[in-house]
Amino acid sequence: MQNDFELENMRQQMTTLKNKLNQQEIVNDRLVRRSMRNEVNNINRRYNIIMALCVLMVPYGYWCFVKLCGLSIPFWIGTSIFMLICGGATFYNSRKISDPNLMSHNLVEARKKVASAKKFEANWLLFGIPAVILWMGWFFYEVYQIQGGDFNNGFFWGGCVGGIIGAYCGIRMHFKTQRQYQDIIDQIEDLTAEDDKQI
Repeated sequence: MQNDFELENMRQQMTTLKNKLNQQEIVNDRLVRRSMRNEVNNINRRYNIIMALCVLMVPYGYWCFVKLCGLSIPFWIGTSIFMLICGGATFYNSRKISDPNLMSHNLVEARKKVASAKKFEANWLLFGIPAVILWMGWFFYEVYQIQGGDFNNGFFWGGCVGGIIGAYCGIRMHFKTQRQYQDIIDQIEDLTAEDDKQI
């Protein structure tokens, strides 16, 4: 009789403990999903700023390059096309992760979308770096033309400093975004691994 009572008491304690663990897992799952959602929102916010800057570069580029500095119209057109391609590529990639419910549903599907966005972002450098080098070469040629072959002027050195700062900021932003994508993928894999263990 005493043994039955102790056994029943132990069963109740085990049930209570199991319920607490289940509730803890639900809370952990929600916290991890919220963390991933915040990471995705940060990336999307950055993408929105980049897209806005790419579009604004078209009128700003005309004022700055053509009106202010006297560079050629073809250079401005080429710059505008390059900026719009960058903005379009950013928009294309942002569509993969822009669903506000991305982290609320199937995490396997979410992982595929995040991994695809990360891969596209990495592959974009294969176009972006050569395109920027060509653009900088064209820019220096334009400066050379309007300065009569003299590179010893503020416009040339301003372009050099601007190019270095732009490259530094772009590379930092790229690696930060890649790190955030990888963090999201790792967190999804941790959650799905825990689900597989429970099954």
